Amino acid sequence: MTILSHWRALAFLIVTLSATPAGAQDGQRVTITGEISDTWCSISGLMFARGTAHHQCAIWCALGGIPVSIRDPAGNLYLILKIGDDDESAANPRVARMATHQVTVDGELLERDGVKYLLVDRIADDKGVIDMTHEEHGIQPFGN
Repeated sequence: MTILSHWRALAFLIVTLSATPAGAQDGQRVTITGEISDTWCSISGLMFARGTAHHQCAIWCALGGIPVSIRDPAGNLYLILKIGDDDESAANPRVARMATHQVTVDGELLERDGVKYLLVDRIADDKGVIDMTHEEHGIQPFGN
């Protein structure tokens, strides 16, 4: 099984468990501002860049099924489980189009085992792609 298949299976499991009333927990209403980021590059350290420097990679990861997160200015990651009435989150073209955008969202925050999950109700603001090159960010791919 490839890494991508593992991520798809994980995303499916997360969505399935979040939709199960017996396993549901009450969430907290929140407004989060940050960059739409692909979770794989953020967690693995494979790619630390942001904005335009990471835009194409983030789109490929999102369309490939890698879960998408919002990274706030403090570095916290919020894994997006769903946006609005969309039936799917992983490999969702709507989410992929927002890769590396600076957004503000309203939704419900769920936390379990130290992981923060978001059920986004609406995107309150979308400032577009963060303009930051590799040179401005100071870190190149595959390095830390």
